[in-house]
Amino acid sequence: MGRVIDRDGLAGFLRRRREVLHPADVGLPDGVRRRTPGLRREEVAQLAGMSTDYYSRLEQSRGANPSEPIIASLARALRCDLDERDHLYHLAGLTPPLRRAGRHIPPGLMALVSRLTDIPVVISTDLDEVLWQNALADIVVGRLPGGGLLPGGGRGKNLTWLWFTEPETRRIFPEEDWDAHTAFHVADLRATYSRRMGDRDVTELVDALIAHSEEFRALWDLHDVAVHRLPRKRFLNPEVGALDLTCETLLTPAADLRVRAFLPLEGTDAREKLDLLRVIGTQSFA
Repeated sequence: MGRVIDRDGLAGFLRRRREVLHPADVGLPDGVRRRTPGLRREEVAQLAGMSTDYYSRLEQSRGANPSEPIIASLARALRCDLDERDHLYHLAGLTPPLRRAGRHIPPGLMALVSRLTDIPVVISTDLDEVLWQNALADIVVGRLPGGGLLPGGGRGKNLTWLWFTEPETRRIFPEEDWDAHTAFHVADLRATYSRRMGDRDVTELVDALIAHSEEFRALWDLHDVAVHRLPRKRFLNPEVGALDLTCETLLTPAADLRVRAFLPLEGTDAREKLDLLRVIGTQSFA
């Protein structure tokens, strides 16, 4: 069967999403007084990376059949949640992608983690790419860098990539724990690789690690799929010394976003040290 597009439904949905959004919702200034509510067509087109004429024709139930990249760009530009994104794909006669959040942190999740200020919290993808971390995690784990070049040309902080390509990043952990962390990174990536077989971002990361790290290549060839848990992590901090923390990992429903919360280990002085770090912040003492 050929592709069936609900052009009128697609046009109506695009108009409705455009009208309910405010410029501030998408990081645009309010500008001059607006005659109609919501975003302008040219603003949506700019956000989606297409011409205003092309977008206008979609809202007028005419024009070429929109491709999958076009629909994906429109879903991002119009700030669609997963249900709205899937509906948009169906209107365009396309099969929605697997229900993955990707690099999008849902507003509700951000509201939740922003309230956790007395423990380090990190949000990452299932490929261990850090998307957000709170102020205390900046101190304990390290600030998000300006961005090292990652596989695929992106910039960010991928913990597995850094572990095998920039050994200096290991020094926040005691050296005797490095082997356990190494095994965890490889086994965790292997699990994601198996679950998302063929996905481009997974394949690019694995291929790049194989090319850049002999250590990773040797371990990857072992096909270790055992689950290596690291519920206890010891961090080395220049201000307070060793921090004994437990790591609780929470998964989003799509299982491709992870919230890692680091809690003080009972019976240690980690709670007092975290409280001290919250007070002194990132100050350095002579």
